[in-house]
Amino acid sequence: MEKQELLKKFAKQEEKLLISKVWDKLKFANMKNQIQTTYFLDSYEQNTVTKMLNLCKEKQYILDGGYEEAQRKILFLYPDKLQELFEGKREQNKVIIDTIKVISIMLPEELQGSFHHAQYLGGLMKLGIKREIIGDIIVNEKGADILVLNDMVDYLQTQLKELTRFQKSEITVKELTNLNILPVQKEEMIILIPQMRLDVVVSEILHLSRSKANELISSERVFVNYELKTKNATMLKQQDVLTIRGKGKYEIGEIVSQTAKGKLRLQVQKYIS
Repeated sequence: MEKQELLKKFAKQEEKLLISKVWDKLKFANMKNQIQTTYFLDSYEQNTVTKMLNLCKEKQYILDGGYEEAQRKILFLYPDKLQELFEGKREQNKVIIDTIKVISIMLPEELQGSFHHAQYLGGLMKLGIKREIIGDIIVNEKGADILVLNDMVDYLQTQLKELTRFQKSEITVKELTNLNILPVQKEEMIILIPQMRLDVVVSEILHLSRSKANELISSERVFVNYELKTKNATMLKQQDVLTIRGKGKYEIGEIVSQTAKGKLRLQVQKYIS
């Protein structure tokens, strides 16, 4: 499939820009027999490039964010002759290990447990860097592990120490093999809904009016299984992952019961950062 024909398969300009960049990297990887990588992609971008590569019937790629449950991932494109480099386990994959590093922040004792994901991300953004060079931020009781592109490690390690919030912290760099992975935390809620429509569920989860929920959907902030949804009447089902930009991520559970008036008691799991 030619590049221009491929671009016609995607409606949004941001998708076309991403696809164009990945297309060029794919061609370079095959022509020069070299591995090509992207920046860290969010779930929507991962879904977009996966669709593109499937259309191209391309199989020589992986998406990896440094650990099994990573949300933000890098696309690795490789030629046939280098396929064996990607056939082993992640901890044995030198390409991934050399591409993704971990900046570990250990807070002073008096601050431990008081910082959340937003404090770490906010600090990084204050440095004027783009979100795309940062992978997942894994918060723990004593601080956080931040996955970053290898070529930004030295800069970030130096600059983070200049931020007031981290001046007393111990900031070190470690390998992926030493990453401390915590289990994904979810908070359960039960909502009462008349039906499984997208706008109905968004409204109840966020405690918004139906019109406000519809505004979120129409403003392209709502994704189901990492695909953008703009139709209010989209029907949800069990195990769907609902992502609302700026509002969080949720997994649709089972219908626990039904009231005498026919309303559904729906279990929903909210992902906790």
